[in-house]
Amino acid sequence: MKLLRFGSAGQEKPGVVDAEGKIRDLSAHTADIGGSTLSDHSLDKLRAIDLSALPEVNSSERLGPCVADVGKFICIGLNYSDHAAESGVEVPPEPVIFFKATSAVCGPNDNIEFPRDSKALDWEVELAIIIGKDGKYIDENNAVDHIAGYCVVNDVSERDFQLHRSGQWVKGKSADTFGPTGPWMVTRDEIPDPQNLMMSLEVNGETRQNGSTATMVYQVPFLVSYVSRFMSLQAGDIISTGTPPGVGMGMKPQQYLKVGDDITLSIEGLGQQHQKVVAAV
Repeated sequence: MKLLRFGSAGQEKPGVVDAEGKIRDLSAHTADIGGSTLSDHSLDKLRAIDLSALPEVNSSERLGPCVADVGKFICIGLNYSDHAAESGVEVPPEPVIFFKATSAVCGPNDNIEFPRDSKALDWEVELAIIIGKDGKYIDENNAVDHIAGYCVVNDVSERDFQLHRSGQWVKGKSADTFGPTGPWMVTRDEIPDPQNLMMSLEVNGETRQNGSTATMVYQVPFLVSYVSRFMSLQAGDIISTGTPPGVGMGMKPQQYLKVGDDITLSIEGLGQQHQKVVAAV
């Protein structure tokens, strides 16, 4: 299934994509997409619904973040060997974990705000894991059972804030709109091999990133298990798993986003996002 949320910001309703690609309103069957809705039991109940009997949603409706009330937005840094190389660093001996503020989460096609004092606004297409079952100290062999599905994330980053303003990376990762999420969550049964998905990102129609999840250093089951050693995971948490090469920081000369730029990004089987960069209010 492809589950999503539609409507104005803060008033989103749950939806699902039917076999013909139409969005259907799930409001009569669930209050939202998040938390307990992401359990295997709840997802099986949604699968049993006759989608053709549900109200069709106008295709012009805004898409919100595909998961509501994200508890933790966990990110993995330098998880592609070729991206680590372009960043001038070695692949870390263990996964690098950092956080984005959950207030950064926004819809897949919402505008990205150019922060005040920004010098180096960058892009990162990433595969995100959506947790569907609570757990801690999760065995790697059972990690997939804790995954509800996957989605696209743009890990928008302000590199000057991230690297030169002292402290942790969170400063450069957490501005409002720095976490476009969606367009939908694809349940794990439809993505049997998350380590074989093509990924791409364009800026103003020019390809910047063109990679594959096959080159991830630390793969999906290991990451779920690893993160759960340091914190419990709850349904609705997001783990964004890193980006392939082609970010602005790695280009020679470096190239960064400016107001007016258009970004399009996609991952095979998980859909496409499109954002425009606008000045922060």
